[in-house]
Amino acid sequence: MQPEDIKNHIERLRIREQELAAALADPGIYAKQDECRRLGGEQRKLESLFADFSCWEESLRQISENRSALARENDPEMRALLELDIEELEKRSAELEEKVQLALLPPEPNDSKNIIVEIKPAAGGDEAALFAAELYRAYMHFAEQEGWKVEILDHSATDLGGVKDVSFSISGSDVFSLMKYESGVHRVQRIPTTEAGGRIHTSTVTVSVMPEAEAVELDLNPEDLRFDVFRSSGAGGQHVNTTDSAVRVTHIPSGVSVASQQEKSQHRNKEIALRILYARLLEHKQQTEAAKQAADKRSQVGTGDRSERIRTYNFPQNRVTDHRFNVSSYDLPKVMEGEFRLVLNPILKQVCEARLEELRQA
Repeated sequence: MQPEDIKNHIERLRIREQELAAALADPGIYAKQDECRRLGGEQRKLESLFADFSCWEESLRQISENRSALARENDPEMRALLELDIEELEKRSAELEEKVQLALLPPEPNDSKNIIVEIKPAAGGDEAALFAAELYRAYMHFAEQEGWKVEILDHSATDLGGVKDVSFSISGSDVFSLMKYESGVHRVQRIPTTEAGGRIHTSTVTVSVMPEAEAVELDLNPEDLRFDVFRSSGAGGQHVNTTDSAVRVTHIPSGVSVASQQEKSQHRNKEIALRILYARLLEHKQQTEAAKQAADKRSQVGTGDRSERIRTYNFPQNRVTDHRFNVSSYDLPKVMEGEFRLVLNPILKQVCEARLEELRQA
């Protein structure tokens, strides 16, 4: 993208910013929380883009002035200072140009959506369940660091403190654009606390990250949904509800079924089950559409399918490796404390570079 093209694009976006400001000045918008959040997020991104663009223009102006001064300067010491200043400005200008171009890239369809995350142990028995619990806690820390809001939708624990399955929603800025890289099979290699012989075990956990969906996005027929209620049950027969508060909702055409028994209220469990069901149906719909497009850009980051092994957590080597991007971090304890940026930032850099290259070739 040439500088003049960027400038023209920026000018069109300034008109969009005025439209956003007018929309957000309307008191009625605050009654529509989702719309208000979406417009506010778009406005903040535009403000950041305009600030970077202004800095880029200023750096280009300074480079031009310094080059003109260099052409007139005869003193060797002053020429050396000008050349050094030009070199630093050109480096800064290139960084700002790339940042502006990345901001101008069209977002992926789901990037602005909130998400529902499901974590389940796969292979490895109790050790897999324990790691599922640790991964769940790590995501909680990550969400806190990013300023996101978390809501627990469903949680089932094992007697040893592991997780049978857990579902939670995360809302905030750019949630899906970061968390989408977590979908798949996470493998852990370590010596379990129950291992007397000191042998390293390999276990796996599945993570599914789904954009939240509304019924209108899916064009669902209410008659295609079947609701069943049943009595909730707890671990070891304890905490059993005496009323039929648990709810199972089934999408009859696809056979997809979701049950919720986390809450004491049948109404609340129905709401949670529907949210998870809508997310699963949207995920299935989008993956089906993506499978029909061999050149789909999402192939660069995998399908997000839960059967795809994406990452290994090797505790003896203190290493976390993402197999899709050949990215490794040798600070596993920090990652398990929620510092997923150690892995995600290099991934985002690769993805952005690939998208920029596509833009240059277009």
